[in-house]
Amino acid sequence: MLDLDPHRAPVAPRAAATVLVLRPSSSGLEIYCIVRHAKSGFMGGLVAFPGGKVDPGDHDPRFDAQPLHARALELEETPEPPRALAVAACREALEEAALVPTVTPLDSAGALSLRARLAAGASFADALDAAGLTLELSALAPFGRWITPAAEPRRFDAVFFLLASPPGQTGQHDAHETTDGFWRAPAEVLATWRRGELQLAPPTARVLELLSGCATLADARALADAQCLLPVCPELVADGGFLALPGDPAHSVRERRVAGPTRFVFRDGRFDGADP
Repeated sequence: MLDLDPHRAPVAPRAAATVLVLRPSSSGLEIYCIVRHAKSGFMGGLVAFPGGKVDPGDHDPRFDAQPLHARALELEETPEPPRALAVAACREALEEAALVPTVTPLDSAGALSLRARLAAGASFADALDAAGLTLELSALAPFGRWITPAAEPRRFDAVFFLLASPPGQTGQHDAHETTDGFWRAPAEVLATWRRGELQLAPPTARVLELLSGCATLADARALADAQCLLPVCPELVADGGFLALPGDPAHSVRERRVAGPTRFVFRDGRFDGADP
C-alpha cells in the first residue's frame, strides 16, 4: 500500500486535488468512494475519493471569472493557485465519478456526455464551452491539505474539497482508472475497513472519521469551515514504526493541524490511528 523508505531522498510533491462528494440519504450522509485500479501507479487497489494531479489545462483563463469559495483564498503556498486546484477537483470528479458542479443544473446523462468529450480528447474548458456550461467553483469548500510523506517515492500535495452532490447526478465510476464506485455512509466505510475487507490510505481514513460525526450537509459544511488548511505531512519514525502527524512529540511541527490521534501505527495490516 505504502512504499516507505527512511533513506530515500525526498522528491518535490506534485499539486493535486481530492473531492469529498456528499449526499443526504434516509439514514444520514453518504460519501462517494472509488476503488482505484489495482495497476495504478499510486495507491493501486485502495478505496479513495475522486481526485488527481493538476493539469496545465486547469489554468485556462476561461476559468478566471468564476468565483471561488471564500476559504480557498486561505490556502497558503500551495504549488498551484487555488483556482487551478478547484478546477482540477471538478475535472477529476467528472472523470472518475461523473459528478461535476455547474451553474446550470446538469443531470447524470449530461455529466456522462461531458465526460465523453474529455475522453475523446477535448480540454475541460472546451468541453464545458461546447455544452454551454460554467463550473460552480464556489461550491467547493476546502476541507484540508495532506502531503505524502517524504519517505514515499511518489508524492502529492493534495487539497481536499467538500462538495454537495449536484442535484440530478448519481455518479458512475470510469472503469478505467477506477474499477468501482459507490455511495456509503463514512462510518460504514470505516467499519468495512476495520474488518479488513478494503484498504484505505491514512488521510482517507482520517477524513472518514471526521465526517462520520456529521448527520447533515450543514454539519459537514460547518466541519469544513472549522478545518485547518495548513499542510499535514506525516513523518516516518523508522525506529518506532509509525507515521507522526503535526502536533505529535515525534513530528517536526509542534502545532496540531487535524483532529484525532497524532500517529498512524501499522497493525493488523493497516495504518490505524493512535496517540503517544
